[in-house]
Amino acid sequence: MHLFIVTGSSRGLGAALCRQLLHADHHVLGLARRTDATLATPQWAVDLADPEPVAERLTAWLRTSTGWHSATLINNAALLAPPGPLATSDPAGLAAALRVGLEAPALLCQAFLAGTQGVATRRILNVSSGLGRRAMAGSAAYCAVKAGLDHLSRALALEEPEVRIESLAPGVIDTDMQVQLRGADPAHFSEQARFQGLKDQGLLQSAEGAAQAILRHLLRPDFGKTVITDIREIGNS
Repeated sequence: MHLFIVTGSSRGLGAALCRQLLHADHHVLGLARRTDATLATPQWAVDLADPEPVAERLTAWLRTSTGWHSATLINNAALLAPPGPLATSDPAGLAAALRVGLEAPALLCQAFLAGTQGVATRRILNVSSGLGRRAMAGSAAYCAVKAGLDHLSRALALEEPEVRIESLAPGVIDTDMQVQLRGADPAHFSEQARFQGLKDQGLLQSAEGAAQAILRHLLRPDFGKTVITDIREIGNS
């Protein structure tokens, strides 16, 4: 059996990844704030804004769950604070976004790496963003966590050369996060019109299409050869 752990599994890209990973020889474990009744896979209802108990639970579960042919952690969950200048942002919302987007992946990576020692093939896919590589006004916390996720991946790749690790920008996907960006007040978020234009021009990819491209790449034998990647540059090869 092949183990896949997916965070943010209840909707959007995470749910699409779980649906497409469901095969007879796959064990898919979803982690999200709420479960999705349409997903025929084990799910934990957990709050990644309080990540330490989640990491402890995963550590304990991995200790008693053995015999995997491969193990893969997909850190997909993210939380977008309301778009606008950092100076006027809600501190609690900022803290939650930072915890979900960076603290949780770091703790889950630690639990995964410690708990899967001895598994022949191990992968970590950190779902990053172009905004981790190009800053944007009005989304400072999101830009920061994605840039941090990239650098976390670089450091882990140096520490764990036998583990296949990538921080992958998945392109622009039609998810609830895009709805939030389009619905922002242009007076506080100068990029609102650009995101509305992406929707109006049909330039957003579906979650299912993005998941298909990501998994095609994830399961290639050369996954992890390059740590910082962008699905739009990888293409369909």
